[in-house]
Amino acid sequence: MRTRQLVGAILIVIGLVSLLMGGISWTRNRTVVDIGPIKAQAEEHKTLPIPPVIGALALIGGVVLLVVPSRRRI
Repeated sequence: MRTRQLVGAILIVIGLVSLLMGGISWTRNRTVVDIGPIKAQAEEHKTLPIPPVIGALALIGGVVLLVVPSRRRI
């Protein structure tokens, strides 16, 4: 039961991020040149675009997982 709630919460977060921000973005510092005391670094901006349809489906799926009770076996 706890796993189901965790997956539901993760799906809701992914859905909201996708709908509000258009995807997940991050910045990575990368060392380009490292010669003794001289060091050159560059920032790489990367984006993982998530289509709004996928975000809406993830959001709906997460809500369903949290709201609908699990089936009980007899």
